[in-house]
Amino acid sequence: MFKKILIANRGEIACRVIKTARKMGIATVAVYSDADKDALHVEMADEAVHIGPPPSVQSYLSIDKIVQACRDTGAEAVHPGYGFLSEREAFAEALAKIGVVFIGPNVKAIAAMGDKIESKKLALAAKVSTVPGYIGEIRDAAHARAIAKEIGYPVMVKASAGGGGKGLRIVHAEKDLVQAIESSKHEAKASFGDDRLFIEKFVTEPRHIEIQVIGDKHGNVLYLNERECSIQRRHQKVIEEAPSPFLDAATRKAMGEEAVALAKAVGYDSAGTVEFIVDRERKFYFLEMNTRLQVEHPVTELTTGLDLVELMIRSAAGEELPLKQRDVKIDGWAVETRIYAEDPYRGFLPSTGRLVRYAPPTEGTHADITVRNDTGVYEGGEISIYYDPMIAKLCTHAPTRLAAIDAMASALDRFHIEGIANNIAFLSAIMHNARFREGRLSTAFIAEEFPDGFHGRPLDETLTRRFAAAAVAAKLARTVRASSISGTLNGAHHGGTEFQVTFGDAAVAVTDAYFLDGRFRARVDGVAYEAAIDWEPGETTMFIAEGSERYAVQIARLQGGYRLSHGGAQVVATARSSTAASLAALMPKKAPPDTSRLLMCPMPGLVVSVNVAEGQDVKSGETLAVVEAMKMENVLIAERDGIIKKVNVKKGDSLALDEVILEFA
Repeated sequence: MFKKILIANRGEIACRVIKTARKMGIATVAVYSDADKDALHVEMADEAVHIGPPPSVQSYLSIDKIVQACRDTGAEAVHPGYGFLSEREAFAEALAKIGVVFIGPNVKAIAAMGDKIESKKLALAAKVSTVPGYIGEIRDAAHARAIAKEIGYPVMVKASAGGGGKGLRIVHAEKDLVQAIESSKHEAKASFGDDRLFIEKFVTEPRHIEIQVIGDKHGNVLYLNERECSIQRRHQKVIEEAPSPFLDAATRKAMGEEAVALAKAVGYDSAGTVEFIVDRERKFYFLEMNTRLQVEHPVTELTTGLDLVELMIRSAAGEELPLKQRDVKIDGWAVETRIYAEDPYRGFLPSTGRLVRYAPPTEGTHADITVRNDTGVYEGGEISIYYDPMIAKLCTHAPTRLAAIDAMASALDRFHIEGIANNIAFLSAIMHNARFREGRLSTAFIAEEFPDGFHGRPLDETLTRRFAAAAVAAKLARTVRASSISGTLNGAHHGGTEFQVTFGDAAVAVTDAYFLDGRFRARVDGVAYEAAIDWEPGETTMFIAEGSERYAVQIARLQGGYRLSHGGAQVVATARSSTAASLAALMPKKAPPDTSRLLMCPMPGLVVSVNVAEGQDVKSGETLAVVEAMKMENVLIAERDGIIKKVNVKKGDSLALDEVILEFA
């Protein structure tokens, strides 16, 4: 077994590998860029080596620098994590030349399956059903137009070295093809150092289901069941689960055996994932093989009891797999949600900055429910514009699917983040979505369920009462604390006053409200309400027990009220006495400034291109500018016809949120 390994990655996956290495008694070496000098993975590792400036191509994608780090530290093996160099044949070869073991598949397997174009050719040769498309590299725009016309729109433009939705675009019409190619090329080059693209048919209403495989250097390959990864946004997985609510035992076995056969054809000897598109009749089509550890591997670990990182390390060290196919079981159900630094209320635009507060739910197992949180950040740390926007991967495991979903909903309510926007409310709303809970999924789920974007989970009567009670309880708790200050004229006031609670356009009457010794009771819009409430002023989470059910409501003090978040819904609630409410209704409301003639930067990022000039006439739908943030290009489109009055930025500029890019006449 290795005595020291280097992790050629960053963030949560680097921390994840370090945890297993530590458990195995293996010393670890971290690598880091200037942007990551204070990162968690650097702190956790036994040693750390600086490898360059923030851009990935100058640090985490630099084979020479990582090879030199191996030489300098005496690392015997390298775990590449996912992304960056994890599927680069040249990286494994460079390590082999200096006698360092690559903790991943052999070079032949990487070459055959890691390249999306070559893997499709191999699958066709092996008579594996594949998605229709052009199995080869796009030469230029004219070639792409010819391919797309032959296949028929919609098509997918995909990076050959791609993964994680990077370098992937769906194109519905020929007019959008050239822009899609350019954006995919830029993203692929920045993320993988390889800008080759190919085109295939986009299959409508598909499910994305993948098979986890594991092999050793003795010819053994097993499949470790499947993961359902159909909940995606911009082709980036958002929620995964194991097993799939759609597969039956026969389909699982057929997909698993086909995945194993494909892996054995290239002598596969590590962890890998064979991805399939599955239609409504459970017919499955090979999509691609990822010759690395997947982001969503924890749900497989939770349902099989296996440590995939440990199996990879042992396989790389020459050990035989410690189990047979008959030993692979499915124990319960696991769900993973990816918590991203993005604002779901602003079209999921990336968010960067400092994590002023970062308080995940407590990890561990209690009463058949397991909570696991894989992360690479900490309170006070910074989310950079240079890398993937993932903050954490929150996982829950329970005996049944609905129990795992309910556990996830509860865990998300207890996950507290301040300082940057995040998608926790969106993830929570999905946990409460009836279609998701029924398992009626497809890769179009988010687009279909949120066609106009995300605006928070709609309030029902239960949520309305809970939010109103929380606002009044918070006001009473603060009143009680204020009255206990020495020298005050009034004694403790526990309630009895009539309140009007407003959030948005809603006004809720709360009468006969009392909050004493942790018990709250009132009439909310005439309906009796009673709960045990655990909260002290200043705390960020209020726990409300309604009967046997306990809920977490995140609460933040604002001028005149509270911001309350729970169950995918968020409100700004103000609790006033009836007299104060009647007076507040007479106050003038300040109108927001008119920004209709401005194009403002929707996220912090770098200007890739400015596509218009001052004085130019533009039509609705034309590209105005392209801004890159967190390895993704965001194309800013004209919403209506107009004339450009002023251009305030140029290519290469670094922009802040809401910085003005263009002004219209």
